[in-house]
Amino acid sequence: MNDLRQHSPAAARNRDAILAVLRRVLPASGLVLEVASGTGEHAAHFAAALPELTFQPSDPDPARRASIDAWCAGLPNVLPAIELDTTARKLCGIHFGAIFCANMLHIAPWAAAEGLFSGAENLLSGGVPLILYGPYRVKNAEFAPGNVAFDADLRARNPEWGIRDLESVTNLAKRSGFGAPEIVAMPANNLMLIFRRQG
Repeated sequence: MNDLRQHSPAAARNRDAILAVLRRVLPASGLVLEVASGTGEHAAHFAAALPELTFQPSDPDPARRASIDAWCAGLPNVLPAIELDTTARKLCGIHFGAIFCANMLHIAPWAAAEGLFSGAENLLSGGVPLILYGPYRVKNAEFAPGNVAFDADLRARNPEWGIRDLESVTNLAKRSGFGAPEIVAMPANNLMLIFRRQG
């Protein structure tokens, strides 16, 4: 039988550091939407560690969704992965207790970020967190050499990709009704941004 699980070395490296922040900022119970779940390794790890929460993974790629479901098989608090492309700006439906998105904004066109925030505006109530993880350019701060090279590689692969300016992401969030983010420094020159709906 074919193993549909895909692997991301980065997921194995960063999952525990991310989980430590999620333990603090996620609600004690409820439904968490993960946008751009990728291989599904994060969803499986977080769901196993946080059994009181229910996770809804998503990804636009059918092969990724198959990998997610394979990784999460047997976990009672993970729903089947759904197709979700934030560039379509069609995030709607029930309200969630949180939204988590890792490593999407820099490997997607800016329209994906716009769709994520406009959708989150409809899916989250006041005070509920939208949590982003990944690399960002921070104004007046040194851009790590590794991120310089990574950014150049991304833009060479697709001109619409690239590490986003934290200020641009924050301004986009503000237009969708989110306050300034809590910023948590993470290993390997990454950040966790915790945005909350105002009102």
